[in-house]
Amino acid sequence: MSYYQPLYAQKTDSVGAVKKVQLDYSSLPKNPRKATLLSAIIPGAGQIYNGKAWKVPILYVGLVTDIYFLGYNASRYQVFKGALIANDNDEPPDFPTLNREALVRNVDYWRGNRDLNYILLGAIYALNIIDANVDAHLSGFNISDDLTLGIEPNFENFLGTNTSMGFSIKLNFK
Repeated sequence: MSYYQPLYAQKTDSVGAVKKVQLDYSSLPKNPRKATLLSAIIPGAGQIYNGKAWKVPILYVGLVTDIYFLGYNASRYQVFKGALIANDNDEPPDFPTLNREALVRNVDYWRGNRDLNYILLGAIYALNIIDANVDAHLSGFNISDDLTLGIEPNFENFLGTNTSMGFSIKLNFK
C-alpha cells in the first residue's frame, strides 16, 4: 500500500474550472522528487544522487558540529538549572560566587543557546533537502564553455562633447 501522491499544478480552462496538470520531470537528467526524498531520508543521499558528493562532508561537518554544541549547551543548561534548584532549596551551592539572579541569567543563556542549536539543526537539515531539489532541477541547465561573460572598459561620447567612462558587462553566446 503506497501513500504516493503525484504533484499537480493547477490550470484554469476557458470556463474557469480548475484543471490539474501533472508536472513532467522526464526531460531533466536527474529527478528532483527522487533527490528530495533521498535527502529527506538520509542527509546527503540526494547530493550523491545528483553527482555532487563533495557537498556531503560539508553537510556532515555542519551536522556533527551542531550536535556537539547542542550537547555542550544542554549540559551547561542542566548544570546551572541544578544549581538554581539547589539554591532555591537552600542546599550547598555549586557556584558560591553566584547569587540567584546570576544563576537565572546563566540558565536562560544556556537554554537560549541550546534552543538556537535545535533551530540550526533543523535549518541544516532543511537546506540539505532544498539543495538536493534545486540541484536536481538545475541538472539540465546548460553550463558549457559556449557561454562567456566578460567585463570590459567602456568609453562613450554624448553629443560630441560629453564623454562617459565605465564598465560594460557582455554576455556572448558562441
